[in-house]
Amino acid sequence: QSCHRPAGQRASQEPGSRGLPEGVEYIPTRKKGKNPMKPVGVAWYSLYARTRLGYLFYQRQVKKARERYPHGHSVPQPYCFPGIKILPIPVLSNNYSYLVIDTGSSQAAVIDPSDPLAVQAAIEEEGVMLEAIFCTHKHWDHSGGNEALCQKHSSCRVYGSALDAIPQLTNPLADREKVSVGCLTFEALATPGHTVGHMVYVLDGGPFGSPPCLFSGDLLFLAGCGEPFEGSPETMLASLDVAMGLGEDTLLWPGHEYALECLSFASLLELDNSALEQKLQWAVQQRQEKRSTCPSTLGEEQTYNPFLRTHRPELQEALGLWQGRGEDPDAFRARVLKEVRRRKDLYQAT
Repeated sequence: QSCHRPAGQRASQEPGSRGLPEGVEYIPTRKKGKNPMKPVGVAWYSLYARTRLGYLFYQRQVKKARERYPHGHSVPQPYCFPGIKILPIPVLSNNYSYLVIDTGSSQAAVIDPSDPLAVQAAIEEEGVMLEAIFCTHKHWDHSGGNEALCQKHSSCRVYGSALDAIPQLTNPLADREKVSVGCLTFEALATPGHTVGHMVYVLDGGPFGSPPCLFSGDLLFLAGCGEPFEGSPETMLASLDVAMGLGEDTLLWPGHEYALECLSFASLLELDNSALEQKLQWAVQQRQEKRSTCPSTLGEEQTYNPFLRTHRPELQEALGLWQGRGEDPDAFRARVLKEVRRRKDLYQAT
């Protein structure tokens, strides 16, 4: 399988109100869409995230996806830098796992192994040793393959936040903690909001002459952002700001293939955004050919992702929002983020 070597990549109806325990805000999702969880309320989310029923639902997802997409939902394109290979693995109906390889030692890590059979097939095809699983969060569509892979690879360690009930977790990580796999160095960043223990992982590309690589789980997608199931808009905004502090050349490897839906929604908010229009046209072509749309760069994302443009006057005006006298700038941005989220949840993808 050939590698692509990137070069020069730098850069209204109201929803019903629902109650949750103090400190937890639930944002209802659209009735029709591509989120495989398809939450229909607080009770369903609790069942999915906290009980065995969620695991059984995940198993059904895996079975259906294997039947519908025997070769994966997208055609992945490996990315190679000197000493590093990143292989996106399309799993379930729209998830991505990532196999990250130190080509010098053939040691590897996998991020969010949803389907253990697909991940194991990639490991065997690449002829590498699985040393680490990095889990962004507890949801089964990101952690469901942990147990099977650990049984097959006895030396493999599972990393993630202790705040999330991550299956088979062996090595809880703190914010900013670093882990080495061969010559690769990953840094864990705490990014709560989607879940209380959500983490993203940043691969240091410096020693290899490559940009940093952000494996964002359900924090950030191409032109999109994860649902704040277990956090407030303020919490989610702070987590997005953490990601955006990484630099514009950072490559974004998201947890889902949501590009077309997210770009189509964004285009309804900013009608005169040329960067957004160009990216949407590109994504339409990619998806017509079933090609993956990742990675983008954080620099690109700032030009068209509405969840990262809460500071932009043109987006604020499009939403009909203005900063109140004496209102804290970040509080206003959180208000903008909440309104973008509300509209996205009501958006019906076509």
